[in-house]
Amino acid sequence: MRGVNLKKGEPVDRALKRLKTKLDAEGILEEMRRRRAFETPTERKQRKLRSASKRNKIRWRYSNAPAVAVAEAAE
Repeated sequence: MRGVNLKKGEPVDRALKRLKTKLDAEGILEEMRRRRAFETPTERKQRKLRSASKRNKIRWRYSNAPAVAVAEAAE
C-alpha cells in the first residue's frame, strides 16, 4: 500500500495532494477507475490502441529528432 508521511506543520490537504500525485504517477488511480466497471474485450482493445498510438508518437518524435535536425541543417 502506498502512503505519505505528514511533515511537521504540514496541512492535511497538501499531504493528500502529494498522495494523489504519487498515485497518479504510478498509474494506480487510472487502474482503479478502469476496474470500477466491467470492460468488454472491444473496449479493452480500443483503450490499448489509444495508449499505443500515444506511446508511438512520443517514440517517433525522439527517434526521428536527429534525422529532422540534419534535414533542416541541409536546407
